[in-house]
Amino acid sequence: MIKFSNVTKKYGDKVAVDGLSFNVEEGEFFVLVGPSGCGKTTTLKMINRLIPLTSGYIYFKDKPLSDYNINKMRFDIGYVLQQIALFPHMTVRDNIAQVPMMLGWDKKRINDRVESLLEMVGLEGKQYMNRYPDELSGGQKQRIGVCRALAADPPVILMDEPFSALDPISRESLQQDLLDLQAKIKKTIIFVTHDMDEAMKLADRICILKNGAIEQIGTPDELVNQPASEFVRQFIGTKHSIHTAKDIMVPVELKEDINNYGSKSNEYMVVNINEPLDHLLKHLTNNEKIFVVNDEEQLVGYVTTSSMIEFLAQNGLNGGGKS
Repeated sequence: MIKFSNVTKKYGDKVAVDGLSFNVEEGEFFVLVGPSGCGKTTTLKMINRLIPLTSGYIYFKDKPLSDYNINKMRFDIGYVLQQIALFPHMTVRDNIAQVPMMLGWDKKRINDRVESLLEMVGLEGKQYMNRYPDELSGGQKQRIGVCRALAADPPVILMDEPFSALDPISRESLQQDLLDLQAKIKKTIIFVTHDMDEAMKLADRICILKNGAIEQIGTPDELVNQPASEFVRQFIGTKHSIHTAKDIMVPVELKEDINNYGSKSNEYMVVNINEPLDHLLKHLTNNEKIFVVNDEEQLVGYVTTSSMIEFLAQNGLNGGGKS
């Protein structure tokens, strides 16, 4: 869907983005994350040509961005900002309808689209269509911003730290709403944040930037378990460590072949020592004990409901999602 090929952006002698090459697949939730000044927002803005690149190529649907009419291209790319900047003198309906009106949609089609989008983000359509921005909470304004970006049904959505100005409760709620929405609409989303917690919760894949260059691209699990550098390890932080059977099991003193347990081993589930915690939780609902083996299939321990509960309590975990 979107491809960066050795893309560089310079401001005079200062390199803001340095030789970026990566692909974003259709329907993927791709997050750009890194410390302030690492080039995240510059990278995002080059996709819809708000900022011109200095060298390299960005491809959209296998064609260089420069081959597209800039206005038509932007109709295919929705954009959600940190500061939503709704037009204060316009109703919610008219704020959302800006692009469809420019595309010449008729009034009924626009009204139907606005109402369905509001319902999709959890706002009752007829109740909110005729309100003005100053009648909305911060979280509601962000939802309107998402609706506006989706109004003309673009295949790509760019989101630049859209939740960073919200209070923690509203932010967490909107993150979950966005995940639920993405499960329904399957857009290609490129999302910028400086918050690793947010990146880990939302992303299919994460691109960690440092000083304008890529440190590592991978799934949340890949970044946690196989960090490419000490910077990545420190930026992710220890609280995102993926707990496994090794952390939770009750060890046994004598390692032996699990097959020696004969019929007993058939009564219980057997997992590798690196099995993630969330998988173990699912297995324990149907098993009173899970045997744990190493890569040589030697028995090294077991997990029970009691050992799991004790581990979760000691580590302050709730057992759900990424641990």
